[in-house]
Parts: sequence; structure tokens; C-alpha cells
Amino acid sequence: MFSRFKKPEGADPRPQAATARPASAAPQAASGAAPNAAPRPSLAPRPVTAPPSAEAVAADKEKKRKDRLMELKVELHKKLLESLNLAALEHATEANLKAEIADIASEALTEMSVALNKEDRATLNQELYDEVMGLGPLEPLLKDDSISDILVNGPHRIFVERGGKLTLTDITFKDERHLLRIIDKIVSAVGRRVDESNPYCDARLADGSRFNCMVPPVAVDGSLVSIRKFKKEKLAISDLVRFGAFTEEMAAYLQAAVSCRLNVIVSGGTGSGKTTTLNALSSFIDNTERVLTIEDTAELQLQQTHVGRMESRPANVEGKGAVTQRDCLRNALRMRPDRIIVGETRGEEVIDMLQAMNTGHDGSMTTIHANSARDGISRLENMVAMAGIEMPLKAVRSQIASAVNLIVQASRLQDGSRRMVSITEITGMEGEVISMQEIFRFERLGVEPNGKIIGRFNATGVRSHYSDRFRQWGYDLPASIYDPIV
Repeated sequence: MFSRFKKPEGADPRPQAATARPASAAPQAASGAAPNAAPRPSLAPRPVTAPPSAEAVAADKEKKRKDRLMELKVELHKKLLESLNLAALEHATEANLKAEIADIASEALTEMSVALNKEDRATLNQELYDEVMGLGPLEPLLKDDSISDILVNGPHRIFVERGGKLTLTDITFKDERHLLRIIDKIVSAVGRRVDESNPYCDARLADGSRFNCMVPPVAVDGSLVSIRKFKKEKLAISDLVRFGAFTEEMAAYLQAAVSCRLNVIVSGGTGSGKTTTLNALSSFIDNTERVLTIEDTAELQLQQTHVGRMESRPANVEGKGAVTQRDCLRNALRMRPDRIIVGETRGEEVIDMLQAMNTGHDGSMTTIHANSARDGISRLENMVAMAGIEMPLKAVRSQIASAVNLIVQASRLQDGSRRMVSITEITGMEGEVISMQEIFRFERLGVEPNGKIIGRFNATGVRSHYSDRFRQWGYDLPASIYDPIV
């Protein structure tokens, strides 16, 4: 039988030596494979790729739908800017403007030969209205009362905080240019600007929300935006007790402290509830008192009838016209205040704040960033030093000890809950050290499987240093509120 691996006789007249192969080819011949033959296909079964799940198909379909609507929105926005009388927008009602936008969009879609169902058309019209009159993709987040913070990390990553927890949303900007346009719309409304020479800005939105932004080149991966929203309703002490921020005994003590005009500092980290706590404490101030507030960005919501509000102002583009918190505080002292409330003490205004507390403006309040009551005292000392005031450390501490009576420490726990974790009194000086005593504290007992913190509020057993003052002002607190839970 003729072998397919054997050349037929006479097929190659060349001598055998001329057809000699290298030694490396020998194993190939021995194994039964032709030297130039293509490798035979593998007989192993190919892996079977599972079809995409229904959820994946739906998600892909929804993404394509949103991308399509985004492209249409960009095109239609250009046409709106060409067709709308922008000067007349301020006088148009919301209903009339929405109707006008819907008509222009419908006409443009017809020209583009684009057909949309009723739901997509309504969504597109609302987004176009938000682009023209609002803040574009951020509008639905601003209208959601369950959201407390909106955090934008570039055009495609927008996070929100609900119940103390951060989550990534599916809302995006088209690109960095779109995001910068919305930022410019916000800052220009308050007479500011952001660009490469001035890459950051603090502002206040029309609804009172606090706005901060930072743009490239300082923001490396796209513009950064932070919006701190504030609840429309004012929270009272009873609301915070109901939410578990502290107990009724602690509320009774704080009512006596504020009513008896103790100087109070609310200390805590970012997002720990300092401003909310300060707002609630202000409910104990008598309506007959004149209260002046000083803030970098106005966010306090005091519950009195006689309140004068002041807000600092940054320098203009020429570096002039700045009005600092210290400027406001100095002027406030000439306005016959009963109490002065500084939204946040963070710099040289601490000198004027301490002097105000020491010179007849009892009952004043402020907030600072610190991790504990003792850290808060150290931070006050550091701010005095940073203000360029050359004073002996003992003199600085003596000033603080005579000015500040109470430090309320707020904290945001790992599960997102906010607690008033400590109430500490400053009782004076012992040598060169400020003496303090803790009255109430939050004791952590463990963590539930779902991550919720288990704990309780407890008294330390120490009687208040200001008990006699409370009684003189008509607040005779029962001794039992200082008894610890065994």
C-alpha cells in the first residue's frame, strides 16, 4: 500500500544527500506528521458562552436609551438657545416656559426625523427645562429631600448621601465641558467666577444649600463639586431626641445650659451634625434677646424673631473687597447683641470670639472641627497662635477657660448615624492645664450583623459645675439625671 508519508519512486531525482533534513526535524517524521503539513484542528470541545442574563440585557438597553436621549438633549439644547428669548425667561411662568420648550423640541425632533415614545419625550422635555432654568442633571437630586449631600467627582461619577451612607448614582453629565457650564452658571449667579487662575469657589444656592467646587488643573480627573443640602423644616430638640441623637435628660441639661447663657462650643468632624445641633440649641434662646449670626456661607436656621444675619465675602478678581468673619465679628460688637453665634470658628476670628464671650456677651455659641472636647481646646490654642498673637500659653489657656463653659461633641458613626457622643464642662484652670469634666457620654456596646452600632447614652455620675447657676435661673434639675446606668 502506498504510504502518504513516502515519496513515490522517481518523484525526486535529486540525490538523497540533497534532501537531508536537520536533526530537529527527525522527531516530527518519527511522530508521523508531515514536515510542512498544517496542524490538525483540536478536537477538544469549545467552551459554551452563556447568554447574557435578562438583567444585563435590560441594563444595556437602558444605557443605550440614556445615551441616545443625552445626544438628543445636546442637539435640542443648541436649538433652544437659538430659538428662546433668553431675556424674557425671568418673566415667564414655569408652565408657559415648559410648553414653549416642548413645542420647540417637538418641531426639532420632526426635522431630525426622530420618533420618541411619550415617556422619553416627557423625560427629554423635563431635562431640557432643567438645563435652561436649573442645574441640569443635578436638579432631580436637589429636589430629593432624602439626599443630604451631592458629591460630583468628574462628569461621570455623581455620589449622594442618604442616611449617612454614600451611594453612586446613574446620573451623569455628558462631558467635562457640560459640567463646567453648570458650575459657571452657579458661581456667576452670586458674582463669582472659576477658571485656571481661580480654580475653586464657595457659594450658596438659591435654596440655601452650600456649594463648593474645584476645577482643573487643580482637580486632576475632572471638576469636583460638593453640595450640602439643608432640610426645609427646622429641627427642634424633640426631633433630635426622637432620632436618637441624645436623650431627654441630656436635652433638659442643654436647655438649662443655653437658657442660663453658658458659652457653648459644638465640636465635631465634617458631616457630624454640628450645624444641626447648633440650630436646635438655639431654640432655647429667649425671643426677647437680640442674636447676631456670622458665617462664611449662611446656613444657620435660627428659630428666634430677632436675628441679624451676616455673611463674609471673598475678594473680587482684583483681590479687593474681602470681608472676613473677623470684620463681621468686630462690627457685631457695635450692634448691641445679646448673643453672638459664629457658624464656624476656623481662623483669627477666634480672638474676637473669645473676647466677646469674656466681655458681657454670655450665651454665645460657635462650632469647630475637632475629634474630642480636649482636642477642641487644643485647636482653639492653635488658632490663637496662627492669628499671630504672641501670648504665653498659660495666658491663652486662661482666656479659653474663662470664655468657654461647655463643649458638645457631635460625631457621625460608622453606620451613618449621628450622635452627641459627649457633653463636657470646662471648670477652670489647675496650674497651667484647663480642667474639664464630662457629664454625659455615648457608650458603644457592639455592632449588629447589619453594621448598626449598638450603644447607649449614660451619665458619668459627676454633678454639674453649674448646678447652682441653673437653680438661680429657675432650672432646678433633679440630681437623678447625673446618675449613671449600672
